[in-house]
Amino acid sequence: MNQPSNQTASDHQQDTATFAAGCFWCVEAQFQQLQGVDTVISGFTGGHVPHPSYKEVCTGTTGHAEACNIIYDPARISYDELLAAFFTAHDPTQLNRQGNDIGTQYRSAIFFHTPEQKEKADYYIRKLNEEKAYPNPIVTQVQPYTEFYPAEDYHQDYYKLNGDQPYCQMVIRPKMEKFKKVFRDKLKPQP
Repeated sequence: MNQPSNQTASDHQQDTATFAAGCFWCVEAQFQQLQGVDTVISGFTGGHVPHPSYKEVCTGTTGHAEACNIIYDPARISYDELLAAFFTAHDPTQLNRQGNDIGTQYRSAIFFHTPEQKEKADYYIRKLNEEKAYPNPIVTQVQPYTEFYPAEDYHQDYYKLNGDQPYCQMVIRPKMEKFKKVFRDKLKPQP
């Protein structure tokens, strides 16, 4: 991997967070905005069917959730900050749905890569429930990360490439506006 000359090797220590929060197009678009997030990959995880297609996952029979692998630099954004973004990016009290997207593939889930990530996820859920941050209890699942299958190419960078589509305008754009207000101090500079 070629490193730009103004960065040191320590700048390239990366970690991965894996979140499911409804439609992966929304999750991807939101997390791509955050400073310290290098890459967001839309895909499927948490199920029992190897190498599922989007069409298969949409049936709700594969056990997979639409999810995003978020590759980030922990020196620039912490896992705690990513968890805060996760709980802002969607309604974690809706079981197997987000808005009009219904089915187990749209469940709220955190797929932890390390015991520390699990501990932090459990802590956040417990604290948010204790503080009644939401009107209903959080239903987010906390599961070990297993196999992640990237979605088909046309799902990657979906909002960036298809922002004028009706779903993007009616569903993703309002979520993006809210997200940008909450995280305005953490956003990447816009061109």
